[in-house]
Amino acid sequence: MIPFCTRPRTSPGCMPDNPPPRRPIGVRRASTMTTEFWLFDIREAYGSPTPLPSSAMPTPTLFRPLLVPSANATSHRFIHVVGTKVFVDDRAADDAWESHFLGMHGDVACWGIDVPAGEDPGYGAETDLRVLFGRVDETEWAVAGRAVQLVEWARTHRFCGRCGERTRLADNERAFVCPSCGLMAFPRLAPAIITLVTRGEGDDEEALLARGANFGVPMYSCLAGFVEPGENLEQAVAREVEEEVGVVVDSVTYVASQPWPFPHSLMLGFRARWVSGELVLDATEIADANWYRRDETPMIPPSISIARRLIDDWILHRV
Repeated sequence: MIPFCTRPRTSPGCMPDNPPPRRPIGVRRASTMTTEFWLFDIREAYGSPTPLPSSAMPTPTLFRPLLVPSANATSHRFIHVVGTKVFVDDRAADDAWESHFLGMHGDVACWGIDVPAGEDPGYGAETDLRVLFGRVDETEWAVAGRAVQLVEWARTHRFCGRCGERTRLADNERAFVCPSCGLMAFPRLAPAIITLVTRGEGDDEEALLARGANFGVPMYSCLAGFVEPGENLEQAVAREVEEEVGVVVDSVTYVASQPWPFPHSLMLGFRARWVSGELVLDATEIADANWYRRDETPMIPPSISIARRLIDDWILHRV
């Protein structure tokens, strides 16, 4: 089990057990606040190619994106955002800092706190989302990602992109609206496809796995890329695969999706079948790629990622 803050509660690196009183942010806090951080299981390290059976996949607590807290909220969590790093506590480090309500995680009201430049609410204990990826519960990681995305969206939409007037929050939806020209700005979301390409049949079936040029570890994954304006998802799959590794695919089938806050993506997972072509790699994107049978997969992503789900489903014949 690991907390966001990895130091003991009594150390200088964490909020004290009995901090000075603060003004509430938006809602009354419960009269008795828990002093523990969110704790997470380390699911597994990078590198294990062993697929997870469907029964072993965690069942996350439901998260509901909302504009205001539910009346039945029993506690609050404040996700302090420092770039792409987060620090979670049961109260805001400074009530003067801008806050954004994220939604309800079970009966816990979740808030994103915009930490001003130069401030350090976690005394160095902030954790980058990329470090947490694969080591935390999927829903809790997504909530932290939502905090990063919404705080960054608010930072970059303080003024109208059309006339330059200062914007204000809309009353009944999550949007910034210009009081002068009426332009509305909604949270950014960039759709991106991620695809497992296969060829062959039965025990001889192979999957195409690639190592990205920017991967920090020798890990192999599915092919991915952003959807371009004017194309549908199936066209994006075919284009990205051909651009990155030079092969032609068809039989594009949707599998699942996953939020990906780097910076504002929604990953849309697909399967596709190889039709023709030899591997010709785009060296700016792909360092290596090869076809692998089920019993010879290399280092692959951790279980929290949609890439791992696509690979596991193929290994276990779930799709």
